[in-house]
Amino acid sequence: MADPTPVIDDLRAESEELDRIVARSTPEQWARATPAPGWTVAHQIAHLAWTDRAALAAVTDADAFRALVEKALARDASFVDEGAEESAGLPPAELLAAWRSGRDALDRALRAAEPGSRFPWFGPPMAVASMATARLMETWAHGLDVAEALGVPRAPTDRLAHIARLGVRTRDFAYTVHGLIPPAGEFRVELTAPSGAVWGYGPEGAPQRVTGPALDFCLLVTQRAHRDDLALIAAGPDADRWLDIAQAFAGPPGSGRKARGRTAENPVGPDGPAAGVGR
Repeated sequence: MADPTPVIDDLRAESEELDRIVARSTPEQWARATPAPGWTVAHQIAHLAWTDRAALAAVTDADAFRALVEKALARDASFVDEGAEESAGLPPAELLAAWRSGRDALDRALRAAEPGSRFPWFGPPMAVASMATARLMETWAHGLDVAEALGVPRAPTDRLAHIARLGVRTRDFAYTVHGLIPPAGEFRVELTAPSGAVWGYGPEGAPQRVTGPALDFCLLVTQRAHRDDLALIAAGPDADRWLDIAQAFAGPPGSGRKARGRTAENPVGPDGPAAGVGR
């Protein structure tokens, strides 16, 4: 059984990096629009705080989480927006304190969980490492939206390994939520990490292949950029189709992203990352 500590540590590091960005922002900057339609920087942080609380309930209080799911089913698509809206109007210092408190509580709960534990979620049940990976994915993706709104560059790190692995593992889910039958065979995925290492997934001799930068693959599976703006190469019709529908997050298919025109200076296009996870 894999030790979940490394991904929990990386979730903490990712959260702290985003925290440093918003902690030095003015109230006017907290009110800036992000690439997610209708969402400000405050909405992005409020969404992360809300989802951390939901994850904490899943890990520590199954009855409370079950009630949350029932509420989500009753509200349908509006539930995510309502969760963000609840706290987005708080003073920035109060919202930041709430996010910090919630994510610290989740960190402690994940570290204290019994090995082999599985927790309910809005999709399939999650193990400790899977829950931490999902939170890291959302924190990174929404952090991109925040950084874009504030004009703050963010250098990719090898923490993307967790998101890339999740993107590969959710291949069949992406087909299913689009009403498609997943291919029978595994794909080979080879991604170049920010450090220069090559991360490989699947059998080396597989005829269906995806290659390219790990950053671009993570932008794709979190729906933060259009495929046309990314340097990902698919070999084989099934792999090619996958790149059109890939998503690593639970829920229905994303609404799609507009191509923005990739350049060497701005690899995700002139308008920054597109909206995706949770929005």
